[in-house]
Amino acid sequence: MRVELWGTRGSIAAPGPETNRYGGNTSCVTIEGALGTLLVLDAGTGIRRLSAVIPPTLTRIDILLTHLHLDHIQGLGFFGPLRQPHSEVHIWGPASTTLTLRERLSRYLSPPLFPVYMRDMTAMVQLHEVSSETFTIGEFTVTSAPIVHTGPTVGFRVEGGDKTVAYLPDHEPALGNNGFLAGPEWTSGYALAAESDLLIHDAQYTSEEYESYVGFGHSSIGQAFQFAAMTRTKELIPFHHDPTHSDDMLDQLFAQQVRAARPDFKVTPGAEGMLFELC
Repeated sequence: MRVELWGTRGSIAAPGPETNRYGGNTSCVTIEGALGTLLVLDAGTGIRRLSAVIPPTLTRIDILLTHLHLDHIQGLGFFGPLRQPHSEVHIWGPASTTLTLRERLSRYLSPPLFPVYMRDMTAMVQLHEVSSETFTIGEFTVTSAPIVHTGPTVGFRVEGGDKTVAYLPDHEPALGNNGFLAGPEWTSGYALAAESDLLIHDAQYTSEEYESYVGFGHSSIGQAFQFAAMTRTKELIPFHHDPTHSDDMLDQLFAQQVRAARPDFKVTPGAEGMLFELC
């Protein structure tokens, strides 16, 4: 299982000299299997760079959307395979009680927000609405479940062979618990992340910032560490960095948290271009 980070920033793209190392693109991660299955987790601005390196011989691609906030779908219209007639693109996203996934995505992929209608994409596009379920894509077993974030949102657990990746980029498991996590049976996302080899998790705020943004659907860095400890992950990838946090600030914040928490799991702050080989 090969995991690559194409965009790690949250809320809005933040390119600039102060964000070069961690990257300025919004959420996009790929998981590639030994048999060639390609999963794309979220379609933030990072998906544009990914699009440029996908070989034309790959005819099926699956995009798993955690939710439809703009920073997670803004790159979708720039994803080249959607404009290739030979491509088969499956888009998986959270179900809603009001509109279908196609109707909600079409609100963005249509004028005046985007010049091309979703219906005019020349690839064969299939949409799948998910909630709490397990399904198979190629060599991967994928489990989805609703998690705490604003609007319909799911997290994903991807299993391939004996390795597991949990992906919860926008997540506030401490909501309603005075900033602390409850027991496993009461904690949003626990089953998705339990015993994972790699946990890619929201770590947008400092503890001080979180106090002003309770209910926005994101975690503090400290809460991300608490969640990783509770779920007994082997490696935490703090993710969805705040657009106002520079590379130097992130270095300092993560170093401070590691010193304070002394975690028994590995911590690798997410940066664009990082590659993880899970064998």
